[in-house]
Amino acid sequence: MPYEIYETRERLVESNDAVAAQVRTFLREKGVFFVNLMASPGAGKTTLLERSIAVLKDDYRIGVMEADADGEADAARLEKSGVKLIQLHTGGLCHMDADMTFRGIKRLGVEDLDLLFLENVGNLVCPAEFDVGADFSVCMLSVPEGDDKPLKYPLMFSVAQAVLVSKTDVMPVFNFDIARFEQNLRHVNPQAPVLPVSVPKGEGFDAWIQLLKERIARK
Repeated sequence: MPYEIYETRERLVESNDAVAAQVRTFLREKGVFFVNLMASPGAGKTTLLERSIAVLKDDYRIGVMEADADGEADAARLEKSGVKLIQLHTGGLCHMDADMTFRGIKRLGVEDLDLLFLENVGNLVCPAEFDVGADFSVCMLSVPEGDDKPLKYPLMFSVAQAVLVSKTDVMPVFNFDIARFEQNLRHVNPQAPVLPVSVPKGEGFDAWIQLLKERIARK
């Protein structure tokens, strides 16, 4: 008797994309702009959010979904910013998918928000595989990780709508070439803007805030 081949990954992606579309519709009806921030552990996602919130909180009502496999260290840091916040535990999974995101959104409640951030699980692989329904997908790469990463993790850098290069103050130490990085990025993503930043020093931060505000205004 011939056996059947069933492509479960394709079905998973199709199902995820359908829920991601529901997330977009739901947030559009609520008037909420949704940012998905992806990066490796230690790239500076939480530090970026802390500073971004401090700059934006007078203009937007902000919420944050802090996603981790376990633990609450980053959520504890962001709690001090005074934003509406929820900690999401993935139970060991290395990413958020659309269904997990939608459940987090409903649990958080967004009726009183204008701007929602998801700090995705620290990883340059899995989070890129799942559309979570975001309006703006941002990848952050720290200088110590190396300027060759777009070639090693092409999916992440191809889905990014903007790429932040963090910790630029240590470029000389790690022999990071920003021009070479952008050249590598263009092999997989011809359009995403590249924003070099040193968040603690504030370098390049105004450009990031301006880009974010432009995206919000465009929606």
